Amino acid sequence: MAAEADAGELSDGLPRKKFSGKKLVLFVILPLVLLIGAGAGVYFSGLLESLLGKNAEEHAAAEEHPAEPAQPDPHAAPIFYDLPDMLVNLNSAGKRPAFLKIKISIQVSKPEDVPAIEHVLPRIIDNFQVYLRELRLEDLRGSAGMYRLRQELLLRITAAAHPVKVKDVLFKEMLVQ
Repeated sequence: MAAEADAGELSDGLPRKKFSGKKLVLFVILPLVLLIGAGAGVYFSGLLESLLGKNAEEHAAAEEHPAEPAQPDPHAAPIFYDLPDMLVNLNSAGKRPAFLKIKISIQVSKPEDVPAIEHVLPRIIDNFQVYLRELRLEDLRGSAGMYRLRQELLLRITAAAHPVKVKDVLFKEMLVQ
């Protein structure tokens, strides 16, 4: 009975306070979210694997047989490939036709890429012809027009010769008439 009387005094004499919503969020949910976020950050950064030693065998094997990266020599001579001359008529609104004669040279990363470029040369020329025929005279004006043309041709040649890494598109001659 004394135990029941003590329990009654606690519940009747001093009311029990429940956690309010703000305290619940501040002291329970926020630390849980922070711990989960920190754990995810450690997992995705790769630190967890090194802390747990899961990749110890892989790192030991890599240290025994270090892989030599195939870095191209930055002082090596660049490799250029000249595309055939192209003559296209531009998209003109007037009665007088406008023509563009262009000589392009492309820079590739390795000498082994030149035969691959020659293999897909018809596709490259077709992509260039289709794009160049839709250009207007206003599109080629100024340095901004030349820059946009260079970027667009680089994008098209990269897509046409996919495994080959094309570094740059160089204009040897460009005549608008």
